[in-house]
Amino acid sequence: MENQQLNKRYGLFTAICMVVGIVIGSGVFFKAQDILNYTSGNILLSTLAWIIGGAVMVICAFTFSNFATQYAKVNGVVDYAEAIIGKKYAYMTGWFLSTIYFPAMTSVLAWVSARYTLLLFDAEADITSGLCMSLGAFYLCLAYALNILSPKLAGKFQVSATVIKLIPLAIIVLVGTIVGFANGNTVGAFTASLQSSSGDFSSVFAGIAAAAFAYEGWIIATSINAELKNPKKNLPIALVVGTLIIIFVYVMYSIGLMGGASVDVLRRTGSAAAFRNLFGAVGGTVLNAFVVISCLGTLNGLMLACTRSMYSVAVRDCGPSPATFSVVDPYTNMPTNSGVLALLFCGTWYFYFYASNLTAPLFGLFSFDSSELPIITIYGIYIPIFITYVIKKLKAKGEKSIFKDIVMPVLATVASAFMVFVAIFAHGIKPYRAAAENGEFAFPVLFYLIVFIVIMVIGALLYRKKEQLNSEK
Repeated sequence: MENQQLNKRYGLFTAICMVVGIVIGSGVFFKAQDILNYTSGNILLSTLAWIIGGAVMVICAFTFSNFATQYAKVNGVVDYAEAIIGKKYAYMTGWFLSTIYFPAMTSVLAWVSARYTLLLFDAEADITSGLCMSLGAFYLCLAYALNILSPKLAGKFQVSATVIKLIPLAIIVLVGTIVGFANGNTVGAFTASLQSSSGDFSSVFAGIAAAAFAYEGWIIATSINAELKNPKKNLPIALVVGTLIIIFVYVMYSIGLMGGASVDVLRRTGSAAAFRNLFGAVGGTVLNAFVVISCLGTLNGLMLACTRSMYSVAVRDCGPSPATFSVVDPYTNMPTNSGVLALLFCGTWYFYFYASNLTAPLFGLFSFDSSELPIITIYGIYIPIFITYVIKKLKAKGEKSIFKDIVMPVLATVASAFMVFVAIFAHGIKPYRAAAENGEFAFPVLFYLIVFIVIMVIGALLYRKKEQLNSEK
């Protein structure tokens, strides 16, 4: 009973703060620029992309919060998949997270951290240069070493980075918005968007796909249910209120940037110029330094999850050599073998990211956006979970809430399917149409699917092999 009381230590306000702290990361700092470019600088369309992407997050987060209150002993999408669908689907979800999702996201964050480091010294720095990619590789190895050799220090850095990353957002939301309306930049940008013929509604789809990167992380917030007071009531409230706050902050940040720079400048250089124009060379550099720390904090958090991902598969007695990757080092209390494999996966995806962003992409047709497509895939993985849950509730004779158990999972299914469509349009149909006009072929989402299927088939074969060995015992 004493441990149970200690576990139930978080109130509603703390839970809301945790949701905001978990989700807000580095994505908004560089995806704001991408979204502006996708929408041809149309601030109305870019704002709409932020809002729609956020609405999908709210719907799915609320639905998963309902799962968390029902399956109190499990945390995370892998465990929800096992509780609702079964062990095999949970394993395949874990395999995807271990081999594609976490290492791909971690590699992108290493590059983002290097990018903003270089922008501290040169606003026009080449962010695809060898110097940038070398620095990113260094950050990747540094994050790995920190998590494997000193997990306590990694945890302390994570807490500090969580606080620091809110500083530039808060300052730009407050100061940038006020200055933008005072100097007319913000009103001018919205007026120009109303009058402009540049950008079309379909460009919002690409913006939504980009926004998904900035909004990712909300699923982790469902893991606080075991330590939350009155979780059945407070967790859904915390997730909904927290995600609404995040949408507001992201939208206001993208608007606040216009207080320091024109839309054209923001499309070309991102937030660096706005920081300098608003706060001078020194103040702008300090804010950019906060952004670098924020990015490194997100990189650290992703590496933390990455080093443990294959371990989480191995402890289920699945994946390649479970006995090897489930080993925990007695000195560091870390899954060292899992961490080594994670670094190998991260390095592979990092090289892929670099090679795909060269002026002449090394992989040619197989060059796709590894920062967005793995995230959209997660929404595809959610769909069977939502549908199976609804079917189970409809068949169950026990008490059920029509809103929580039927309506919201159905809406979450539609929202997740919409995100998949967005990815197909933004990374498939639209590039294909543009290339077809020049007599070329470009369908990057197709080539991502090929890579995805190959990796997942390997995972399925490993699972089948393990099942055969178990049946022979």
